[in-house]
Amino acid sequence: MTSAPLAARLDRVAGPLFFPVTAYGPDGAVDLDAFRAHIRSGVDAGCAAVFACCGTGEFHALTPEEFGECVRVAVEETAGAVPVVAAAGYGTSIALRYAEIAEAAGADGLLAMPPYLVMADQEGLLRHYSALAAATGLETIVYQRDNAVFTPETVVELAKVDGIIGLKDGHGDLDLMQRILSAVRTDRPDTDFLYFNGLPTAELTGLAYRGIGITLYSSAAFAFAPEIALAFHRALTSGDDTTVNSLIDGFYRPLVELRSKGRGYAVSLVKAGVRLRGYDVGEVRTPLSEPRPAHIKELTEIIERGYGLLRDEEPGEGA
Repeated sequence: MTSAPLAARLDRVAGPLFFPVTAYGPDGAVDLDAFRAHIRSGVDAGCAAVFACCGTGEFHALTPEEFGECVRVAVEETAGAVPVVAAAGYGTSIALRYAEIAEAAGADGLLAMPPYLVMADQEGLLRHYSALAAATGLETIVYQRDNAVFTPETVVELAKVDGIIGLKDGHGDLDLMQRILSAVRTDRPDTDFLYFNGLPTAELTGLAYRGIGITLYSSAAFAFAPEIALAFHRALTSGDDTTVNSLIDGFYRPLVELRSKGRGYAVSLVKAGVRLRGYDVGEVRTPLSEPRPAHIKELTEIIERGYGLLRDEEPGEGA
């Protein structure tokens, strides 16, 4: 953990945000050595931050003890080179406990997952996230999706809470997000509130989110195809829309279409991709299921096509 505030470190990122999978051994237990190697690969590849034990990392399937050990390993392996953000979720009391574990393990911040199951009103959600932000000294990013979707007025109030530094959007309503940005900008003009595109395979909607001023995004593809994810990130941030569209057409759109063929593929397909890259991270835990063999084959072909596009972009000799 460094002394630099998380918000400042994330505001100037120069690479994708890495959401590692959690590694399991043949007996189903967490494999910390394999997890460490996976984290190291992402840091070495050039990630801007590690979001450990979040959605892609099967937060829902980890015991508090496993969660703490994985966050500790992520902190050790990054060694302060990039920030480590850990999940916190479920009901308020349990979310507070995960936040305390993350802080004790050395995390730099929290990604606040939606509350478990219940459909809370805006007042209840505001109280929940305010309590979570006050529980530790960690800066908190609130994750909007599923049963935690906010009005612009509620996000304005969240932006006023000490310790809440941003909103990750996994809902995908650009009209709502534009109104949220406008409301916070109007009410809190001196607040540097961060926004993240948190949709599964966020690169597919990168141009749309960039259009309303949101350039930070989670990259599931970075976990298994970091070179492709880095090339896309460079193209998106530099305005090279030709490369962006080439990678969308040849890699990201086919990947999203494959993801839609199975429930839970936003996690299990990513984990399969990490295994294809040579990291023995095991299978997903129930209630998720592994992708079908035909879909693994299709994933292999999509990845090969993506790397082929990168080769096509490389300048020839003497260029």
